[in-house]
Amino acid sequence: MANVESRGLPRPVRESIWTEFIRKEDWWAVWISLGLIVFAIAKFASGGSLQWIAVAPQKWNDAAELANELRPQGIRYLALALLWAVLFGTGAAALGLRFSRFLPAFASLFIVAAAIYVLGLWSQAAHYNLEPPLVALGLGLLVSNSIGTPGWLEPALRVEFYIKTGIVLLGASLPLTLLAWAGPVAIVQAAIVSVVTFSVIYFSAVRLGLEPRFAATLGTGGAVCGVSGAIAIGGAVGAKKQDVSVAISLVVLWAVVMIFALPLVCRGLGLSTGVAGAWIGTSEFADAAGLAAAQAYGGYAGHVPGIAGRPEDAVAAFTLMKVIGRDVWIGVWAFVLSLVATHRWDRTGVTSRASARDIWRRFPKFVLGFLLASIILTVASRGYSYADYKKELVPAVIAPLQVLRTWAFTFAFLSIGLTTRLRDFKSVGARPFYAFTIGVGVNLALGFVLSTRVFADFWNRVGQ
Repeated sequence: MANVESRGLPRPVRESIWTEFIRKEDWWAVWISLGLIVFAIAKFASGGSLQWIAVAPQKWNDAAELANELRPQGIRYLALALLWAVLFGTGAAALGLRFSRFLPAFASLFIVAAAIYVLGLWSQAAHYNLEPPLVALGLGLLVSNSIGTPGWLEPALRVEFYIKTGIVLLGASLPLTLLAWAGPVAIVQAAIVSVVTFSVIYFSAVRLGLEPRFAATLGTGGAVCGVSGAIAIGGAVGAKKQDVSVAISLVVLWAVVMIFALPLVCRGLGLSTGVAGAWIGTSEFADAAGLAAAQAYGGYAGHVPGIAGRPEDAVAAFTLMKVIGRDVWIGVWAFVLSLVATHRWDRTGVTSRASARDIWRRFPKFVLGFLLASIILTVASRGYSYADYKKELVPAVIAPLQVLRTWAFTFAFLSIGLTTRLRDFKSVGARPFYAFTIGVGVNLALGFVLSTRVFADFWNRVGQ
């Protein structure tokens, strides 16, 4: 893609499709997750289950009860830590990171994540808002912005790797029948919000004097899939490297704000878990941050009076809205905007063309993994009645995979906090901030109307 290096972005390395399967983080997230899913189904078919290694703390009231619960489970936690270390370490090694550096860093990350997971199962955790995702993020931010994150820990802070793995595992809990039923609404709502939000950010940025390429990068970061969208579109339109960095910084800034703000606002409004998850999916800018907010709100169900729905409905609605509804647009946006950049924004006479190969390279492969996971579980549950599915497959297959997913998400949220330094945002100029913030306001208002009014009945039924 011409005119990329001249604008500060490295020229993409041309690799064969086979090399991409072992050199891309997205694909390793898919291989790890689908491997676990297939193994879980195979164990079930042979009369077994992943329950032994998919260990998680149980509800506890006091320290004595906690000690009695954890003491006999030590070997299981050790086995789980080794499993994750081998899986993520192998993937990291394939991506160029030395396993000897990753292993000790990940061991420390796992220990802290385990402590956070345990805290989240305290009987009073919901009362004090101690949901594991929020605690992980808050602790990470505190360390990163006070004493600083130790350098030796950085090899294990693979935010995207963990979150993509968790999202693919999430597909196992959403059968294809639900996706086929829910997909059209999510895509329609996402299309409306994406087009409007992009237009508002783009034209606001241009009116404020920003270059069209920069405005497009900002707009897509807010309208489609956050950091991934900003990176993909920045490359597609030939944006400057520093412009992409500013867009990413603004996405992360508002994503962190929304993690805390959206659950609290939804709680104050008494929204059902399905409707809240849809609004979060419409209004959050990053998958990891949105999942944290959706999980936090799901934790209110059954604990906070007036909040209807099941805890898992918030995550399910968020995933259908954000991952299926919004993220899948990234290929379309990259293609269209690269053509616009070529024919309208290029003033140097050098053209940049988006080929099918370029679109495929930028497309988030973990979305395909999510869909494959759903297809696999749909095939595995074929012939089961809904009652038998809940009785047999859920406890033996789905529940262990959900536990593994929660571990992956906790690693991701902790890593986000440990790699986010609030002082870095001082370098962000005022004009990009104003343009993006205007888009945030429109996005929130439009997403609220669509989720709570236009499609409210649908999102209230999302878990049925």
